[in-house]
Amino acid sequence: MVNSIVNAKVFAYEEIKTEILKLKLTPGTKISEKTMSDRLNVSRTPIREAFLKLAEEELLTIVPQSGTFVSLINLDLAEEARFVREIIETKIVERCCEHIPEESLFNLEVNLKMQEHLVNNHKEIQQIEKFQDLDELFHKELFIASRKERTWRMIQNVAGHLNRFRLLRLIDTKDLDWTVLLNHHQEIFHAISKKDKKKAVALMEEHMRLMLSEKEILLQEFPDYFHSHV
Repeated sequence: MVNSIVNAKVFAYEEIKTEILKLKLTPGTKISEKTMSDRLNVSRTPIREAFLKLAEEELLTIVPQSGTFVSLINLDLAEEARFVREIIETKIVERCCEHIPEESLFNLEVNLKMQEHLVNNHKEIQQIEKFQDLDELFHKELFIASRKERTWRMIQNVAGHLNRFRLLRLIDTKDLDWTVLLNHHQEIFHAISKKDKKKAVALMEEHMRLMLSEKEILLQEFPDYFHSHV
């Protein structure tokens, strides 16, 4: 009985969080315990606890007397997460240049081939989500290669607003080209392969700062998804 309760809590939390991060629950959407309980086929107690946990992560906003809403994307929070990732990931690529397992090099190369395939094909929603997953896996592999997987998980706990921003960036193929991301990943991989620490760090800094140059485009394209104070 205890395990089933725990499993229901974890299931509800992970399912709702995934729907928020994948923009299946779009920013500003009002949701209720009953609706999500019926949708996920679990009782309202684990839904309520998931709501509270997601509110702590600032992915949900609970407004007394009004209801629970999917938080609008806050660019201050997204930028803070971007800043953290830039600081940490430049150190990660330094470590990868010093030593990287052959298995990780192989995994990165396969990942890049899959990214390239998606870039060259029509971008339906499934391909968009797949490219985002591959993007995440590329960066995660660098942490794995550096034996810093816990650091990766820690970053993910504060990256909700940034990750939704990054997904919008992939959706807006009219203004923003996936090729830029692929080229950055390929160049980072080649710098690591050649153990060129200085170049790898510079490339990662440039890559992690893309958000700073692209945010105005996304604000214009998706104005209703962003926090109004930005």
